[in-house]
Amino acid sequence: MSGTTMIVLIVLISVGSGVIYDMYKKHLEFKHKMQDNNQDANKQLAEVSAQMVALKERVQTLEAIVTDSSYTTKEEINRL
Repeated sequence: MSGTTMIVLIVLISVGSGVIYDMYKKHLEFKHKMQDNNQDANKQLAEVSAQMVALKERVQTLEAIVTDSSYTTKEEINRL
């Protein structure tokens, strides 16, 4: 190999290594962002689940009140 070929080869290896290193850094940044997004999504899911449980309990309470015979009797008296 001639000296010029060696220099070109060294430059190509150096540039290629730099590009690969930059791509790896971008990959790690993307992976970190995705983990943060997943954590945020999990927090939101937990909040929505807790709200849904609370709403179900409220609906059950309202159903119990409406189906209670004394409530029905009060409604009938109010209609008169």
